[in-house]
Amino acid sequence: MIIGGHMSIGGGFRDAPARARDIGLDAMQVFTKNQRQWIAKPLNMEDVHGYMENMKKYDIKITVAHASYLVNLAAPDDEKFKKSIDSMLHELQRCDILNIPYLVFHPGAHMGKGEKEGLKRIVDGLNSIIDKMENINARIAIETTAGQGTNLGYKFDHIAYMLDNVSDKSKVKVCMDTCHIFAAGYELRSKEGYEKTMEEFEKMIGFENLKVVHLNDSEKSLGSRVDRHAQIGRGYIGKEGFRNILNDFRFKDIPLILETPGGEALYGEDLKMIKEILGGG
Repeated sequence: MIIGGHMSIGGGFRDAPARARDIGLDAMQVFTKNQRQWIAKPLNMEDVHGYMENMKKYDIKITVAHASYLVNLAAPDDEKFKKSIDSMLHELQRCDILNIPYLVFHPGAHMGKGEKEGLKRIVDGLNSIIDKMENINARIAIETTAGQGTNLGYKFDHIAYMLDNVSDKSKVKVCMDTCHIFAAGYELRSKEGYEKTMEEFEKMIGFENLKVVHLNDSEKSLGSRVDRHAQIGRGYIGKEGFRNILNDFRFKDIPLILETPGGEALYGEDLKMIKEILGGG
């Protein structure tokens, strides 16, 4: 399997591939800019070239990007809605420069306007972005959410609605977060529960649309609707849940990205646990 982790770009993109390889990772996720800013200064092309050279040198198979946390395509406020669209386009352009194929984003929170209106708003935002993506190669990946607050995307049918109603389905794909779907109420631990969850995912969304997985345990219980990541095997999903996930052939060629507490400093512990689980421990 392709195991990766979210890596810091605090010192630039260039050094991230070497750090990932030192940990034992095969893939990465990065922010293309400060995640707390709408728009950033242009990329340093010397840093970009160094990053691309090091991707090859350290044999990192794929990097994906995560959009700014400020983005909310469900925002009822027109100014924030427009800023979210502009920020997504800005980041997609940066992804192209960095040769990053997917930009993962949280679909958004309806802020009291209701799920139906929020979902329509997200589709309108996605279609506005798609209209301007003619010369952009990177693709959008909608992330499943835990459903905390008024966040949308915690039901598979929310994601299905977005995919079904965008103007160009080739430009919009999906990221599954294991912590989020578990917290949203989708069972992963028992064989029967896991298969039921994945059958529903296949029926509603389709594995052909799944391009990224966020591999996180959950600090909170099934159906809690609380987004709190835990290290692999140390939360409520536990070893049994990850044994189901890690032995599922459908995830074989999809990057499984760690976003666990402690980040780079503790990814080695997560990899050790993954090996233990795959070994039957």
